Amino acid sequence: MQRYFLIAFLAPVFLGCTTQPVQIIEDPRPRAIITTDGEVDDMDSFIRMLLYGNEFKIEGLVYSSSQWHYRGDGKGTLFTSEMPNTARMYGERTDLRWPGTTWMQELIDKYAQVYGHLTLHADGYPTPEYLKSVIRIGNIDFEGDMKEDTEGSDFIKDILLDDKQGPVYVLIWGGTNTLARALKSIEDEYKGSERWQGIYEKVSEKAFIYTILDQDATYTSYVAPNWPDIRVIYNSAQFWSFAYMWSMAVPEHLRPYMEGEWFAEHIKFSHGPLLGNYYLWGDGSRIAGDPDHTHGDIGETERRHRKQYDFISEGDSPSYFYLLNFGLRSMEDPTYGGLGGRFVLSESNPRRWEDGRQVGDLNPVTGEMDPSYPQVRWIKVLQNDFAARADWCVKEYVNANHPPEVKLGNRGDISAGAGESVHLSASVTDPDGDAVNYSWWQYVEAGTCKIPVQIEGTGSREASIYIPGNAIPGQTIHIILEVTDQGSPELTRFARTIVTVK
Repeated sequence: MQRYFLIAFLAPVFLGCTTQPVQIIEDPRPRAIITTDGEVDDMDSFIRMLLYGNEFKIEGLVYSSSQWHYRGDGKGTLFTSEMPNTARMYGERTDLRWPGTTWMQELIDKYAQVYGHLTLHADGYPTPEYLKSVIRIGNIDFEGDMKEDTEGSDFIKDILLDDKQGPVYVLIWGGTNTLARALKSIEDEYKGSERWQGIYEKVSEKAFIYTILDQDATYTSYVAPNWPDIRVIYNSAQFWSFAYMWSMAVPEHLRPYMEGEWFAEHIKFSHGPLLGNYYLWGDGSRIAGDPDHTHGDIGETERRHRKQYDFISEGDSPSYFYLLNFGLRSMEDPTYGGLGGRFVLSESNPRRWEDGRQVGDLNPVTGEMDPSYPQVRWIKVLQNDFAARADWCVKEYVNANHPPEVKLGNRGDISAGAGESVHLSASVTDPDGDAVNYSWWQYVEAGTCKIPVQIEGTGSREASIYIPGNAIPGQTIHIILEVTDQGSPELTRFARTIVTVK
């Protein structure tokens, strides 16, 4: 088990010397703020996120609005969306599909009932009390509402201005408006003062946005022009493999991991009260305040050609998949690709990474470059891991599976000349004593050298790769070691070696 808060006591010397001071080592996990509009897929993303709450430091949970969900101001004010699609669908409204501001607390109460079991399997899980303490209500009156400070925007502002080491990942599950208000408040307070340049640089370096689509106009209208140096990952396409239209993106051989039989067995039933609240097609549930949540109705399920308990959506989950350290090193550079997708640098903004039709991985089923496959390729790994965490909610340690730990025997970054061979190795331990399977493979799309490399020993602990003779100096080759245990469900971890041609 990992320990995140480490205190090292320097041993006293008992020959007249005084005791040395205590040294406190800072929590190394990435810091994250989540803003959410309460869509059904946000709620399912939130439930899975709680099972991974030990992997990153949850700094804030903030209710916000979006083009799909807003509370209204309680005065009968009519509002029409700035987003053309929503304006056509809903027209002029006083409020829209608002699920309230208690659902996160209610799910945390369910988490509290499995918290003790989760802590048997891994350290670092936040207490339910802590999670409730970082919930705030942000700008929720209307889509794009950022006219006034709220407790949510003030909370984000304070985190972005604190002196803790960054970055702070702001995961946007709805609109960017509450974050935009926090940034506007910082600008209003400091711009024009002698401190402004330092504050601007500090916040620009600290904030790192991962947003799923533009669900209001505030990023385009305010954040981008006024804070162009804030780093942004913009996921507009790859997330669909975990969202409502997943059946169009997920190839047939992976669909069993998204279908009702799998979810009924591994997630929804017999895994405690938190996962009992996970929304699936035809489960009989209905979210109060959201008349468009008809997924639980069995008749609607059949009309949509779904099976009972099929996956609905977790469209926002790729934002925190990006933070999970499975050994893929994707947080070093979004172009590397990993659990949260693979992105390329924007042609117009050197601090923004994007997906879309210009970003694809080779789909082995179709033999074509596929803009969804940078996310799709991890579905089996992610779903098996989800199933294992679901088991952690109800099983003792000895009866559950835990992931293998992989450590490279070589450096993670290597230089080699064209035509040379490179020896790679790794050591693996499995906490349950399970046997493991090895697979070394080239992530061609992540590297700048697109020539396939020869790999010898691909199924063993040690392997050799041969740098193509026509590789060009400066090009990179990404070699992934994939280690899967033989437990149930099978769990996978990785190690990545990046070879730069010299």
